[in-house]
Amino acid sequence: MEQLDRCCDSDRAWVTDAIGKVAADANRSADTHLLPFPLPPTWGVDLYLKDESVHPTGSLKHRLARSLFLYALCNGWIRPDTTIVEASSGSTAVSEAYFARMLGLPFVAVMPASTSKEKISLIEFQGGQCHLVDDPAQVVTEARRLAEARDGHYMDQFTYAERATDWRGNNNIAESIYQQMEREAHPVPAWVVVGAGTGGTSATIGRYVRYQQHCTKVCVVDPENSAFYPAWKQSDWTTTTGRGSRIEGIGRPRVEPSFQPSVVDRMIAVPDAASLAAMRVGAELLGRRVGGSTGTNLWGAFGLIAGMMAAGERGSVVTLLCDGGERYVNTYYSDPWVREAGLDLAPHEAAIREFLRTGVWVSASAAAAPQSA
Repeated sequence: MEQLDRCCDSDRAWVTDAIGKVAADANRSADTHLLPFPLPPTWGVDLYLKDESVHPTGSLKHRLARSLFLYALCNGWIRPDTTIVEASSGSTAVSEAYFARMLGLPFVAVMPASTSKEKISLIEFQGGQCHLVDDPAQVVTEARRLAEARDGHYMDQFTYAERATDWRGNNNIAESIYQQMEREAHPVPAWVVVGAGTGGTSATIGRYVRYQQHCTKVCVVDPENSAFYPAWKQSDWTTTTGRGSRIEGIGRPRVEPSFQPSVVDRMIAVPDAASLAAMRVGAELLGRRVGGSTGTNLWGAFGLIAGMMAAGERGSVVTLLCDGGERYVNTYYSDPWVREAGLDLAPHEAAIREFLRTGVWVSASAAAAPQSA
């Protein structure tokens, strides 16, 4: 009888050991905190932030990186000598570099040249190499080319994010949120607000709430230059912008394969100046600096809460604290950088402070009003 065994015993043993190491990382890591955001208790609407900045690599992307490595290992795509390549605006690369070093694998992050120096330093600290690309729209193409040239594996977070994570549970972010909300005044959120970079988080949460038969709605907030919102508005998933997002970690110049619009109930386009204004006000009220994508989330959450109050509704809203603000000291928290970027935060900050005082959005400027579809 002819027999062909494709599995090298030493490689299989290495993969088994690698999966054990990645799984052990999850076992060592405690769940992330669910922080209440200070809103007047008389409003009857509560806001919570799932603090993903406390992961070992400091961001929400730690979950994704772990899932992507397990998925690739179990699919036989990673072997003992495989170079790992990823297209990333920063945080995913930091987390993937961490896991690559854990497994003794070389890692290369292909990212826009505009990525903050702080994130580049974090990737290099984890043992990764940074390959910078001037045109953000070419990052994916260059990552594919580089992986092929090095006979490596392109992790492709933009394709595999929605399928690498078990959306039915198994300690995913959605299951964690609902477990932590069990003893709150409104345990089933009216809304969960997230941004989209790959679209994997919104896909996981959207599927989970349907699977668990919750009435929660999912809102995706989208920054300037991103294709997700205009594609949603026009129902044209071929929409492209040709420009990268200034809010690191979210927004894409095209609609990525992992984005699942059918599980999203609402989208809100958020001006970059509004994201940074909400980031700074949020940091002030939380007593700690948060990143720009957290500001985008807060802007969307504030608008939804104002709508709930106007309709006389009570309930809860949950969003994500995606990463810490220490990564953006020289960008989002730098007044000279903001001015050079041509961003005016003042009208948006005024709108936020008026909302926090009265519970309503003021139309002080057209730009300060949230756009949704």
